[in-house]
Amino acid sequence: MLRSFCLQLMSLLWILLAHHQLAQGDDCSERCNLAHGCCDQDGKCRCDPGWEGEYCEECVRMPGCLHGTCHQPWQCICHSGWAGKFCDKDIHICEHQSPCQNGAQCVYDRDGDYSCLCPEGFHGKDCEMKAGPCEKAGSPCKNGGQCQDENGFASNFTCRCLAGFVGALCEHDVDDCLMRPCANGATCHDGINRFSCQCQVGFEGRFCTININDCASQPCKNGAKCYDRINDYDCLCPDRFTGKTCEISVPEPTWAAPYHPANQESGGAMRSTTSETPPGVTQPEPVRTAVTGRRVANHSEKVPGGGLLKISVKEVVTQRDSGLSEAQLVTVLVFGVLTAVLVLITVLLILRNWQRGRQRSNWCQSPSQAARKLQDQECQVGMLNTVLIEPRKTTEL
Repeated sequence: MLRSFCLQLMSLLWILLAHHQLAQGDDCSERCNLAHGCCDQDGKCRCDPGWEGEYCEECVRMPGCLHGTCHQPWQCICHSGWAGKFCDKDIHICEHQSPCQNGAQCVYDRDGDYSCLCPEGFHGKDCEMKAGPCEKAGSPCKNGGQCQDENGFASNFTCRCLAGFVGALCEHDVDDCLMRPCANGATCHDGINRFSCQCQVGFEGRFCTININDCASQPCKNGAKCYDRINDYDCLCPDRFTGKTCEISVPEPTWAAPYHPANQESGGAMRSTTSETPPGVTQPEPVRTAVTGRRVANHSEKVPGGGLLKISVKEVVTQRDSGLSEAQLVTVLVFGVLTAVLVLITVLLILRNWQRGRQRSNWCQSPSQAARKLQDQECQVGMLNTVLIEPRKTTEL
């Protein structure tokens, strides 16, 4: 019984909802202007383009229309007293507010326009300008300068110059190269309110401040490292390669016989030296020295096994060409200075002793009678010391 009651209640609700929707649809179709819109499922009136309002009864005016109305979309029908495409011009402007100045007479034209009858000496749309110094001088400003005289009421005119020009009449072009904007020896060319830089070889940019990267094209070969220079580059070549771009391969060095007077006389050419050896004695292998186009010293050393130590020319040249470091140079200079000071002090001491000995000799040989005895005694004492010292030296020897 309860179930049948619920079913009846639900059916009643469905009937009421359907009736409400039908009533709404009938209300929308009765009120909405179906010529300018339509009803949607929600019972609302949807307007076509150019129409607006709740029931699409109002047309849309032309954009910008101020004092007008429309009968069709995008119209602008002016109200009374207004004219123009956008109904923004007052027909009675000469009556409401006279735009003409300096005593000029306002005259209304059609379509809302007006004109001013200017008195003598005045001109312009509203007779606001006077025939002043600019008009009398006949556009005196040069190079596009603007003449200003306060609409003719100033006693003299002035020129407002464009950028790049100076002077009373804007007659002088400013030298834009005075500040020397171009760098790295570039040539500056003046223009009208601008300049241009003609760069030297190896530089680019507006101010020639950019050094062209000569390593960008990767000129170095065989794994060499490139270092950029000004309009140039350097290649740090790996071992066994040389040349500007490390393109030349250095061949393996050839070998020559060890140092011998005979080889030295023959200019260091390859020459093997053989000597007779007793039976059962093995002759050590000769040391070979690389021939580099000039005489090379023999740098062989004996090794514990009885043979000779082989030293390649590359090692010899490396040891010979290796320069002193900065610390070693400083040490050599310090020791050199100290040695020079010691030599100077020794020379001074020798000269001083020699001078004293000379004075003593002269004093011993002096003919003065009063001091002869004392001199003889001192000379005898000196000779005695000499006699006593000489046997000791002889004994030591």
